[in-house]
Amino acid sequence: MKQRIILIAKGFCIGTADIIPGVSGGTMAFVLGIYGEFIAAIKSFDLAALTALLRLDFRQAAARPHFGFILPLLLGIVAALLFFTRVVPLPQLLLDYPEQIFGLFFGLIGGSILVLLRETDAMTGMDYITLTLGAAGGYIVFNLIPVQTPEAGWFIFIAGALATCAMMLPGISGSFVLLILNKYAYVFNAIGYFNLSVLLPFAGGVLAALVFFSRLLSWILDRWYRATVVFITGLLLASLTVIWPFQERIYETVGGDPLLVETHPVVPSGLSLPVLLSFTFIIAGIIIVLLINHFHKPRPGRG
Repeated sequence: MKQRIILIAKGFCIGTADIIPGVSGGTMAFVLGIYGEFIAAIKSFDLAALTALLRLDFRQAAARPHFGFILPLLLGIVAALLFFTRVVPLPQLLLDYPEQIFGLFFGLIGGSILVLLRETDAMTGMDYITLTLGAAGGYIVFNLIPVQTPEAGWFIFIAGALATCAMMLPGISGSFVLLILNKYAYVFNAIGYFNLSVLLPFAGGVLAALVFFSRLLSWILDRWYRATVVFITGLLLASLTVIWPFQERIYETVGGDPLLVETHPVVPSGLSLPVLLSFTFIIAGIIIVLLINHFHKPRPGRG
């Protein structure tokens, strides 16, 4: 029972990260020391498990490998999505207190970079090339301006699949993919108000990505683990330019909701109270990630 509660709590952390554009749930899973188990559990969701669920044969579905791990984790993720869309509207907090909230996120990502760098001590020349490629690719992606996109079911399916692929990959935020596709507010409003016409095709895309992309990602990590971690670190470094709390932000109203369409990092003009609070949150974010990683990273002899 205690282990399940811990998994629910970790799932809540992953779900919270996935709500934030620029913060990756995959990165949080890595920081929590469960990334390998996370991907293996998703990979275990195969055709046999899906068939059992469609037949409502929950006993056979629950007997599949890793379901004891993935179900509590999924419960925590869903709880986070509902909590930060219904109880504490996190997207609204980003609008009301951008410097402080983004300061915390900047610290969380900065701490995640430190955790990833521990995995790649003694960097080689090839590592630096891979890091640069990741940073350059990330800079291009993270500075894309959201485009106008359809609200048809087929596109919501694609958006769900792409966001889930990003969520599984440390360094790329699923929410940021939705922001680029101009579906961030649309999808999270649907989650908050249980709009099934949006949630069903989105869930279909999520399931498709879970079944297929998890296997591709597992194959890549098995063969090029170090290069993948270094590349991901480069992506995170690039994301810092977007998450930096002091920005000139340009919003556009789409469907009655303000949408961030352009941002430019700036240097704060003075040490006012909001600026000091932002730097305090940056330091707090770094400390939180390092503490989480210290207490939850896998150790010899731990299952």
